[in-house]
Amino acid sequence: MIQLAAQFAETASGPSALGLNFGAFLVQLLTFLVVFLILKRWAFGPILKRLNERRELIESGVRLGDEMKAEKAKLAEQIAASMQDARLKADKVLADAQADARKVIEDAESAAGVRTEAIVASAHRQIQITAARERAQLERELVGLVADVSEAVLGDKLDTKRDTALIDKALRAKELA
Repeated sequence: MIQLAAQFAETASGPSALGLNFGAFLVQLLTFLVVFLILKRWAFGPILKRLNERRELIESGVRLGDEMKAEKAKLAEQIAASMQDARLKADKVLADAQADARKVIEDAESAAGVRTEAIVASAHRQIQITAARERAQLERELVGLVADVSEAVLGDKLDTKRDTALIDKALRAKELA
C-alpha cells in the first residue's frame, strides 16, 4: 500500500498540484473505514449499550422520584386527615369526660344536699325530743320546789292531792302571765 501511495505522489498533475494525493487519500479512507468498523463492532456497540442502560436507569429513577413525591403527598394528606380525626375524637372524649364530671359533681352535690337536709331534720327532731325531756324534768323539779315552798310557807305538809292542785294553779297562773 505504501508503494501505491508513493506512485500516486510522483505524478503531480490535477488535484496533486494542490497538494492532494489521491492514493494517500484512498489509503487513509480505507484505514478509517477499517478502524470505524472495528470500533463500531467492539467499542461503539458496548458503549452505546452502556449509555442506553444508564439513560434508562436515570429515567426510571426520575419516574420513581415522581412516584415517591406523589406517594409522599398522598401520605401527607392521609396523615393530616388522621390527625384531624384524632383531634375531633379527642375533643369529643374530653367533652364527654367534662360532662360526666359535671354530672358526678351535680349528683354528689344533690346527694350531699339530701344528706344535709336529713341530718338537719334529725337534729331538729333530737332537739325537740331533748327540749321536751328537759321541760318535763324541769316541771318535775318545779313541782318539787313548789311543794317544798308551800310546806315552808304553810308550815305543814300537804297531802298529794292538795299539792298537785296547788302546783297546777301556780303553773296556770304562770302560763297566763
